[in-house]
Amino acid sequence: MTLDLPFIWAGLIAFAVLAYVILDGFDLGVGILFPFVKGERNRDEMMNSVAPVWDGNETWLVLGGGGLFAVFPLAYAIIMPAFYAPITIMLLGLIFRGVAFEFRWKTKRGQFLWDWAFAGGSTIAAFAQGVALGALVQGIPVVGRAYSGGWWDWLTPFSLLTGLALVIGYALLGATWLIWKTENHVQRRAYDIAFWVAPATLVLIGLVSAWTPLLNAVYMHKWFSWPHVLLAVPIPALVLVAAIVLLKGLTERREVSPFLASLSLFVLCFVGLGVSFYPHIVPNSVTIWDAAAPDNSLAFLLVGAVVLVPIILAYTAYSYWVFRGKVNAVGGYH
Repeated sequence: MTLDLPFIWAGLIAFAVLAYVILDGFDLGVGILFPFVKGERNRDEMMNSVAPVWDGNETWLVLGGGGLFAVFPLAYAIIMPAFYAPITIMLLGLIFRGVAFEFRWKTKRGQFLWDWAFAGGSTIAAFAQGVALGALVQGIPVVGRAYSGGWWDWLTPFSLLTGLALVIGYALLGATWLIWKTENHVQRRAYDIAFWVAPATLVLIGLVSAWTPLLNAVYMHKWFSWPHVLLAVPIPALVLVAAIVLLKGLTERREVSPFLASLSLFVLCFVGLGVSFYPHIVPNSVTIWDAAAPDNSLAFLLVGAVVLVPIILAYTAYSYWVFRGKVNAVGGYH
C-alpha cells in the first residue's frame, strides 16, 4: 500500500501548530495578564509558573514553520509574502518576551521596563498570530503559483477581530493556568480575570464562527450542506459542552477543569478550521498535494520526523512532570 505522504505531513504540521497554540498560548497569556496583577512578588510567581517550559513550548513553532518550508514549499512561498508584516511583528514580540525572561531577574532599577517588555511582547505576538490566522482564513489571492495581493491585504476588519479573539483567548488560557499552578493572591486574581475573559472568549468564538462562512461560499458549503453538516455539527455541540465545564469550574472554584476546558475550546476551534480548510493548505487555492515537495523528499524527511517528534513529546512531557505542582515567588527561574 502506498502512503499518502502529503496527507501524513499535513497532519504532522497541523499537530505541531496545535501543540504550539495550546502550549505557548498559556504562557503568552500569562504575559498578557502581567499588567493586571500588581506586586513584584506576585509577578515573580506568575513568571515562575511558565519559566521552566516556555522555551520548550516554542519548539513546536519552529517545527511547524520549518516543516511548512521543507514539505510544502509552494504553500510557504505563497503564504510568507502575504504575511511578512504580521509574522515579523510576531517574531519581534517573541524576542522581547524571551529577552525579558533573562533581564527581568538581573535588574531592579529597570525591572519595570522588562515587565512591560514581557507583557507587550506577549500581547503583540498573540495579536499578530491572530491577525495572520484571520488573513489566512479570509483567503490569499493567488495567480499561477504566486501571491498576487498587496502589502496590506492582511489588514481587514475580520483579521483584526481574530487578532483580538486570540489575545483574549490566550488571556483565558493564562488565567486558568495560573488558577491551576498558583495559590493565594495570584490565584484569586486569576479567578477574577477568568470570570471576565471566559465569557468574552466565548462571544468572540461565536462572532468569528458566524462570520467565517460568510467569507466564502466554500466555507458555507462545508458547514451547512449535506452530508458535510454531519461532520460539522458535533463541533459547536462540543464547544457548548466545554463552555459549560469552563464556567461551572470557575463558579465552583475548581483548579484543573477550567484549564482543561479552555484547552478544549482551542482544540475544537482548530478542528473547525480543519473542516473549513481541507483539503487546501492555502484556502481555496492550493491543495496539500499541489503544494507538496516530491515524494522522495517527503519520505526522507518523514524518517527524521518519526525520530524527532517522539523525542520532543518525551522531553516536553518530562519537563511538565518535573515542574508539576504549585509554584511560588522565590523557587523558580533565576
